[in-house]
Amino acid sequence: MIQLPFERQEYQERLTKIRVEMRRRELELLVINDVANQHYITGYDGWSFYTPQTVLVPVEDGAEPVWLGRAMDAAGGLLTAWMKPENVVGFPEPYVQQADRHPMDWIAQWIVSKGWGGRRIGIELEAYYYSPKAHARLVAGLPNATFVDADLLVNWIRSVKSPAEIGYLRKASRLAEAAVTAAYDAIAPGVRECDAIAKIQTAQVAGSADYAGDITALPPTILGGENASAPHIMWSDRRFGKDETIALELAGVCRRYTAGLARTMQLGKASPQVTETAKAVLEGMEAVLASIWPGVLAEDVELAWRGVIERYGLKKESRIGYSIGVAYPPDWGEHTISLRPGDKSVLQPGNVIHSILGMWMDGWGIEVSETILVTATGAETLTNLPREIHAKA
Repeated sequence: MIQLPFERQEYQERLTKIRVEMRRRELELLVINDVANQHYITGYDGWSFYTPQTVLVPVEDGAEPVWLGRAMDAAGGLLTAWMKPENVVGFPEPYVQQADRHPMDWIAQWIVSKGWGGRRIGIELEAYYYSPKAHARLVAGLPNATFVDADLLVNWIRSVKSPAEIGYLRKASRLAEAAVTAAYDAIAPGVRECDAIAKIQTAQVAGSADYAGDITALPPTILGGENASAPHIMWSDRRFGKDETIALELAGVCRRYTAGLARTMQLGKASPQVTETAKAVLEGMEAVLASIWPGVLAEDVELAWRGVIERYGLKKESRIGYSIGVAYPPDWGEHTISLRPGDKSVLQPGNVIHSILGMWMDGWGIEVSETILVTATGAETLTNLPREIHAKA
């Protein structure tokens, strides 16, 4: 029996919102290539997106979406997606990774067989696993169709979370807290980075006795010593040293819903620069939280942060937050709201923002973040762990 993350009614409500936007753009068919959006619409969940995989949403009310992917993975669709079995469709194995044919050749023929070959088709062109060849073959197979870029159409609908989605984000937040706590326990001078990561990943998956943790869309990041000056370096067998400042960027995930949580750890004595920068970052987070209200522009939240760090003589060029929710590798951001200058997105209740205040300096770095729910009365931090630098001898 299918164990859906949500009631079927919630999936129907999502489709209704999507179709309203499709009609506004005069789209008759939507081709969903973003894996997170495919899951959001259908419930399908599997590690099958290394071969071409798509979801079709016809504009007609009452028509179910169609999942199209590798034939062997259609069984996964029958176990995880909410649609009727005939709307989970697998392309034949001879189309998998062949030089003389492509799955999109077969998918295009299937679309034509449904009578949709001449439609005005919205398509996600920026999806990570949708290759230039896949697009070229789909277009070639549908010569009578009109293609329109519909990138982020679904992402913006996803940016406002339902109460059920927020429930999963609360659970994910508990897993994120468990992961950071495991890092605090594991990291010490002489410990290898890879051994600390093993403890962190255990907490990410098994950090609650009541529900399972999922794989994170981004791997755990622990940046010690001079590596902490670069935000996205991976771990190795390097051993943590005495008096190191260590930036942690971790997450918890429940039913694909992701809560990010960054903290900073100090082994031994902190330098005056670290102490002063930490003070600025912590004050900046308070300013961010105080500035988040329904109706506020995303850029104004960043401005509140910038006003704090400028008083400390600091500068940060990169954004300080982004919308977060359903996530598959290689990214957990929703690619919509960003807390940065020029972003005129209007915050509204149900938005969930991962605000990450990272300062990467010459030879060291500090990170503090929260996963924040925009409510009718302001901001609620879903993640809750002391923000101060965690000192350990």
